[in-house]
Amino acid sequence: MATQQENTGRSTAALFPGQGVQRQGLGTRWRGTPSWPVLAEVSEASGYDVEELLLETGTESLGRTDLAQITVFSASLLSWFEFRRTQPDAPVAAFAGHSLGEYTALVAAGALTVAEGARLVGERGRAMAAVARPAPGAMAAVMGAAFDRVEALTERVRESGESVWVANLNSGHQTVIAGTPDAIRLGAKLAREDGLRYTVLPVSAACHTPLMAPSAGALRPALDATRFAPAHRPVVANVDARPHTEGAEWAELCARQLVSPVRWLETLETLVHSMNCDQMIDFGPGRTLAALTRRAFPDISVSSAPVPAPEFAAQ
Repeated sequence: MATQQENTGRSTAALFPGQGVQRQGLGTRWRGTPSWPVLAEVSEASGYDVEELLLETGTESLGRTDLAQITVFSASLLSWFEFRRTQPDAPVAAFAGHSLGEYTALVAAGALTVAEGARLVGERGRAMAAVARPAPGAMAAVMGAAFDRVEALTERVRESGESVWVANLNSGHQTVIAGTPDAIRLGAKLAREDGLRYTVLPVSAACHTPLMAPSAGALRPALDATRFAPAHRPVVANVDARPHTEGAEWAELCARQLVSPVRWLETLETLVHSMNCDQMIDFGPGRTLAALTRRAFPDISVSSAPVPAPEFAAQ
């Protein structure tokens, strides 16, 4: 059953990004830190050599859905562990992750072990890549328009016979759509005609749309076999923007997430208005979530996770 934190004071929320922030050398800043050895556990559980992905693999190769997901998960996990190591008493009351980042949030909140989280991210990436390989998808960010206007744009594209849907409701001025490459190209034409800014994203799958239904089915056995902690700290889910504290709910929530829009703006609203969070920390890599949060709530404190000391990265 979903619960929410009592309104007894202000608090901090930890935010974890999704696919799209990956790049070559992403892990360099954490190499040599005391948290680095956790990558051995992530590699064994996921089936990927994450140290190589974080240090050597080129940005173009990291655009592959499965490689991008385990890379971002690993980097965000290192960021969280270093924060906890250096600030063990820092109070964090709530957690949320954008798309893939929800799995990192579940580990940070105590709902999943590192091994279980890594195993699920590996299976999720492979399941999504298997769908995208024979029938690549595409995604684009539409800026400068409210959600209703973007939804109308997708309806116009679907009326032409193409498949496209709203995938991420990121802010009042940024909505991501996803579908077939032809649909995204048509969406670009219509968006330009309407005076909207439109950016095609470096992904090869139509994430969070009905086109991902086969991947949800493929991931379900792994989710059903996972032991989520019976109780854990609150994680606000992508699919309903509500805080959840019971592990029994997450197999269904994670399966639904693959085919449902990410309600990120509503997630932030829940953290701020319902859970009294007036501080947000973006556990990178990148500062995407920090930027979205500042835009939505300019009066709250937003920061990026601390960067490790230079001597660690030099090792």
